Amino acid sequence: MNGRERILAHLAGAPVDRLPIMPITMQYAADQIGVKYIDYVTDHRVLVEAQLRTAEIFDIDYVSVISDPAREAADCGAKVEFFDDQPPAFIEDHALLAERTSLASLKIPDPLGGGRMLDRIQAAALFKEKVGKDKLIEGWIEGPCAEGSDLRGINTLMLDFFDDPVFIRDLFEFVIEMELRFARAQIDAGVDIIGIGDAAASLVGPQIYEEFVWPYEKRLIDGVKAMGAKVRLHICGNTRFALEGMGRLGCDIVDLDFPSPVHEGRAKMGPDQVLLGNLNPVTILMDGTVQDVLDKVAQCHNEAGPRFIVGAGCEVPRGTPPENLKAMLEYAKGVKG
Repeated sequence: MNGRERILAHLAGAPVDRLPIMPITMQYAADQIGVKYIDYVTDHRVLVEAQLRTAEIFDIDYVSVISDPAREAADCGAKVEFFDDQPPAFIEDHALLAERTSLASLKIPDPLGGGRMLDRIQAAALFKEKVGKDKLIEGWIEGPCAEGSDLRGINTLMLDFFDDPVFIRDLFEFVIEMELRFARAQIDAGVDIIGIGDAAASLVGPQIYEEFVWPYEKRLIDGVKAMGAKVRLHICGNTRFALEGMGRLGCDIVDLDFPSPVHEGRAKMGPDQVLLGNLNPVTILMDGTVQDVLDKVAQCHNEAGPRFIVGAGCEVPRGTPPENLKAMLEYAKGVKG
């Protein structure tokens, strides 16, 4: 059973030879082939090479186009600062939608128009060519709250929920249409699953999440699934206040970051939701021992039950000892699903 078969069977509730393993590797993957991170985020050929090498070394079941959240906003015209060997960053003081009225004239960029979105689509196509039958291929888009923050500025967006809820809804409408177009292009290029990153959603609290964020996440997820792809939701940070809502979204996989206990996720989302996570990437995966990793994966698996995929709470940090990442695989190999 190869990685693609293993994940798809597990998601379908069918028997598998071992638990799937799906850690997020970005800077860690770049380090496996000795490249600067700026090359990883700007050249799809470098990203694909790094992901394939990492999947080979650690027997990971999937590959991913994930690299940074500044693809869509950059193609909209947002100012993005690039660094030699760390992720790109938005220039908060010069947010594209610093003036709310700018939204009315903002055009949705063509994902195939030659910008940063196209580079991600090209990565998906190259993955399809190289490992389309063997590894699950993951595309990636931003969720409504995350992309809204990228366009408006995260601090300003948080005030907008109170100051101008009409603008928030207009902004999220724009985001959903843009992200569905981007997802469509990645699916056409060959991805099996779309990851949705909505990190800023962990900052809003339960009332705002239910009223403003959840309905647009739901539309985004339903739209992707209508295209025939699976969906993985990844919200960094403490999502304990939103676990029940996240469980109602209909995702194929829900990631849990380390501040959100797996047992709470299972209790709030029910027995059928596939959960992934939630090792602390720093204190356990990077700084812990092999036994620490094994013990924590076992705890997560025990709390999640059989509907579980092995992974960290968030990105595998640079400097993580290879033996610690391999320990996650060793645990997975010892468990038949």
